[in-house]
Amino acid sequence: MPSFMKDEMKKKDEEKLEEMKREIDEAEAAEAGGESDDEPAFEPGEAETAEGNPEDAEAAEEAEGGELSGRVQQLENELQEKDAQMLRLRADFDNFRRRSQKEREELGDVVIQGIITDLLPLLDNFERALSAEVPDLDSFRTGVSMIYKQMQELLAKNGLEPIETEGRKFDPNFHQAVMRVQDPEKEDDMIEQELQRGYMVKGRVVRPSMVQVVSN
Repeated sequence: MPSFMKDEMKKKDEEKLEEMKREIDEAEAAEAGGESDDEPAFEPGEAETAEGNPEDAEAAEEAEGGELSGRVQQLENELQEKDAQMLRLRADFDNFRRRSQKEREELGDVVIQGIITDLLPLLDNFERALSAEVPDLDSFRTGVSMIYKQMQELLAKNGLEPIETEGRKFDPNFHQAVMRVQDPEKEDDMIEQELQRGYMVKGRVVRPSMVQVVSN
């Protein structure tokens, strides 16, 4: 065989060998790429961290446990502080309630003392009227009328006011109907007669008026 043919065949064999090697390399590269898509590359350092170094893992667990313990202690301290604050507020409220009750009682005593002090002159006048020798009934009536007027003024000064009934319609908030009468000249529910006067103290009814009411 001529030498030039041998060289040409050798060249073709080398080219075919190169092509086969290239195909093998491409196949290996494709296979490596498929494995990379299915499973992430695993760094050698990670293997040591995850499995090869238990001391570091234990240290990390201890650090995490210490952090949780500190957080729990902080929450317990906050809870104790809230409990103490609630106890202080409750104690302050109880003291305020007792102080308010005491102040109301003292105020009530002062009001009662003031009214009794105002009533003392009336008591003196009644004693004088009963001990005096009255020459006639008219003089006695005049003295009693003066005492009655004095008493009205005293009670009005302390907030007492009568409930009006004349020419008024019956109002259950101020009146108590004890009788019903017929009167064609008046409308229904008009007050016919006052049987007992009612009173208010500073706008609050302390005794309703007892009245007769028209009911035709």
